[in-house]
Amino acid sequence: MLNTAPKECPPRLLAQARQHPRVTTVVINPVNAVSLASARLAREQGLIEPILVGDVAVMRQQAQAMGWTLDGLRLVPAADETEAARLGVALVGQGEADAIMKGHVHTDILLRAVLNKSAGLRTDSRLSHLFHMTVPGSCKALCITDAVINVQPTVLDKLHIARNAIGLMHALGNPEPKVAVLSGTEEVSKSMPSSLDAAELVKLAAMGALPGALVEGPLAFDNAVSAEAAAIKGIRGRVPGQADILLVPNLESGNFLFKQMVYFMGATAAGLVLGARVPIILTSRADPPEARLASCALAALHCAHQASRAAVA
Repeated sequence: MLNTAPKECPPRLLAQARQHPRVTTVVINPVNAVSLASARLAREQGLIEPILVGDVAVMRQQAQAMGWTLDGLRLVPAADETEAARLGVALVGQGEADAIMKGHVHTDILLRAVLNKSAGLRTDSRLSHLFHMTVPGSCKALCITDAVINVQPTVLDKLHIARNAIGLMHALGNPEPKVAVLSGTEEVSKSMPSSLDAAELVKLAAMGALPGALVEGPLAFDNAVSAEAAAIKGIRGRVPGQADILLVPNLESGNFLFKQMVYFMGATAAGLVLGARVPIILTSRADPPEARLASCALAALHCAHQASRAAVA
């Protein structure tokens, strides 16, 4: 049942990201082979210029074992993951880097450093996570949010989550992404709170709270991704069967969904934390190299979009 086909970093995404300069990226505590290999791969592919923050002796030892000299790279010493997170985030706050990459550090420690007011990386937005899902052989991307950070988001939280996702889609060149607000039904029912949230979010979008997107819901999963299923059920709109973003009801549903796509469909899940002043590349030890590379490509495009907007302003 498990899909064993080789993963792939979406060629179009990689080519799009390579059109822009490398992003100076702080890598937090890359003291193991996986995190160092991720930074090396993204650098060799022309996506990032890493600043490695961690135990320098351990980083050199791990790099030597994989045949990487670290020549020409900036190394910042840190005693442990907490100090690495604090120092790395400080570098970004001082304008010395434009992205953050998670190394061998607990996510809560990293995000705590990012959210520290003194770091200067907080914005008016709530942090959220987005998975950019692609299946080998298909040029269609499907974004799932939030399956990592917001456990049981409120309507206001979902508004922030949607805004973050829409902003990333704009960075990828989609000026009007289609957002499906998921529930277990397409009917609004008091017995299913997620359907009430979806209806409220759609109302807010109609009032201008989510510009630059088409937002419809509640939609069950089949109706969001299958035009045939939507037609059979008589569900009309511009989003059913055409969704670019799946806004899930809670973390568990999103977590199950993206992992099913990875393990049953062979999908590549590129992930970013959005809502801070810079994108945060969030990778896992279980992620294949292709997913880590795709995550760096997403960050590069996000940074390029931010830079272009700043130039216009």
